[in-house]
Amino acid sequence: MPLSYLKRIAQTPAPTFEEGERATLIADLWRGLGYDVARDEVGNVLTCLTPPGTAGKPALLLAAHLDTVFARGTDVTVREERGRLVGPGVGDNSASLAVVTALLRDLRGHEQSLRRPLWVAANVGEEGLGDLRGAKHLLAQHRAQLGALIAVDGYLGVAVTRAVGVRRYRALFLGPGGHSWGDQAPSALHALGMAVSALYALHRPLSPRTTLNVGLASGGTSVNSIAGSAELLLDLRSLDPDVLADLDSRAQAVLHAAAREVGVALRLERVGDRPGGDLHAEPLLALAREAARESHTDLRLASSSTDANAAAPSHLPAIALGVYRGGNAHREDEWVQISSLGPGLRFLRRVVELYQQRPVA
Repeated sequence: MPLSYLKRIAQTPAPTFEEGERATLIADLWRGLGYDVARDEVGNVLTCLTPPGTAGKPALLLAAHLDTVFARGTDVTVREERGRLVGPGVGDNSASLAVVTALLRDLRGHEQSLRRPLWVAANVGEEGLGDLRGAKHLLAQHRAQLGALIAVDGYLGVAVTRAVGVRRYRALFLGPGGHSWGDQAPSALHALGMAVSALYALHRPLSPRTTLNVGLASGGTSVNSIAGSAELLLDLRSLDPDVLADLDSRAQAVLHAAAREVGVALRLERVGDRPGGDLHAEPLLALAREAARESHTDLRLASSSTDANAAAPSHLPAIALGVYRGGNAHREDEWVQISSLGPGLRFLRRVVELYQQRPVA
């Protein structure tokens, strides 16, 4: 059962950009199963199963991300409650890592059944400002050797077949600051407020779905000080790359206009660029549907932002598949249904088997 791995993984902290401790655990677990394991330049953990006769054939890459949304110092203790495991990050993405590790355990001694290479990665930087750093690096280094990518992420019964494109910006407004009575300087917070109002006034089409969100905003030092600096983080998303590019251009113009009107400087930094659009998932989706049908699992199609996004620019067939049931993702009371881990493992194993048996474009 993947349960034997899940508690250890979930209780090993892995904030985005600080995945090293969990990466070491995963590498040790995989080595303990008898696999050769490598750590690359950005921190990804990778093992490549290439049985005799498969060298040179396009590999299937399974990728499950290491990082969680929880900051260093978060209590990541996992508790069991009425058939559930509860704790920060226990599902996203610890449960996926546990299932992938159990898959490697089950393959031990049976690698000769593989007709194509199977690569398995525990990658960094999927969450937040990680910007798919690990998945992008894997594809930049190994695209020519790969035939398909499955991001192991999300709930059992969900297949992500379309990538939601994401652009993210950090906007820093800078002015001279000063005393609220004694000075007449422009306020960085004034510019930020104008920018937020104008951003939310921008037109976004209902179809294709397109969103805009100012997720964080801060600035100033005291109630009687003119703010010398103010900062926001902006998240833009769309199912259509062209619509996203247009919204991106208009949002940047709004930020610059607000700074000019108030009379402060603007430092604008793009801190996220997740490619979106068609994942060319059809051949993988056919396998997932067959595996789901055999296990009497309903399969629902979804659009989302996952590590599979990284494959979109290279036209590598990609899909994100969930392998557990749970809820409250990105909350400290996230939970995983323990009884779902076995079916999730069997589903993923069957998808891998079907990939080995059938040609995939």
